[in-house]
Amino acid sequence: MVKDKRHNYILNEIQQHKKVNSKRLAEELNVSEDTVRRDLNELDRKGLLLKIHGGAISTVQRLYHYNENVIFDLEKKILIANKAVSLISDGMVIIISGGTTNLVLSRMIPKNIRATIYTYSLPIAMQLVEHPEVETIFIGGKIEKKSMVTVGIDVIQDLSKIQADICFLGASSVDVSHGITEVGYEVSLVKKAMIASSDKVVSLVTSSKLNDRQNYPVCALNEITALVTDLEPTNTLLKEYIESDVKLL
Repeated sequence: MVKDKRHNYILNEIQQHKKVNSKRLAEELNVSEDTVRRDLNELDRKGLLLKIHGGAISTVQRLYHYNENVIFDLEKKILIANKAVSLISDGMVIIISGGTTNLVLSRMIPKNIRATIYTYSLPIAMQLVEHPEVETIFIGGKIEKKSMVTVGIDVIQDLSKIQADICFLGASSVDVSHGITEVGYEVSLVKKAMIASSDKVVSLVTSSKLNDRQNYPVCALNEITALVTDLEPTNTLLKEYIESDVKLL
């Protein structure tokens, strides 16, 4: 089969199934896997699909697709998400900030939970649409391409109109003296608006982010309801937090 016809076939399969497997394509097209890989690489360069290990996925899926094998501290983030998901109940209005820990949380929300969830994270919004009982509201604004979140005055204004039951807040760093801090100024402003719009604020952080400080403050620790980490509350690394009356999960 000539290249143009192969490409059309591959794109049709992507459109129907959202993903393709290189080995299976090679069998269906009666060509080598090397030929398929070259086809997928070319289509990837044109922005028509996203090449991944062993095949490709649609460009729509790439907004929320990630390879679990390359997520840093994945096991810790699953542990944190398991703790945090227990705080979600039917009928809640929820705000979820960005980050891979919150992305793992969004995947683990039970399918039978009915909730309204606001987020400024494209990957999380795309993940949430797979939950049949969750009404997902994406807060639009200027997109930060690296982190795939929206920032700016439009986001802050939209957040000011929300009254959420709970906010799941990611953090770049957490420290007893300086509270929650962020790498980016604009993201720190958006997170402040999330806190102001929520009755409860639960910060999800891996232990690697504890006792560190970034340039831009978000909030003091007495402004959050609970801190969820991968550690047991009795861990010595959390002693200062306990002494500061921070609720730990």
